[in-house]
Amino acid sequence: MKAAGWILIAIGIVMIVIKGVSIPEKKTIIDAGPIQVNKTENHWYGWPTYVGGAIAIVGVVLLATSKKDA
Repeated sequence: MKAAGWILIAIGIVMIVIKGVSIPEKKTIIDAGPIQVNKTENHWYGWPTYVGGAIAIVGVVLLATSKKDA
């Protein structure tokens, strides 16, 4: 449980710092035999800041409630 807590805290902090990712997507506009026209578009996938905070808080709760190793 401690490892999962630390992982969630790290993911939460990264999500707070990095607001989203931009992924390029290649599209074929014209495909007429040997002639091809391609276009690359960037799609932005973002998330709200509070989601990263919530994930980090869940990680802290997991760390706080995990049993201590003897």
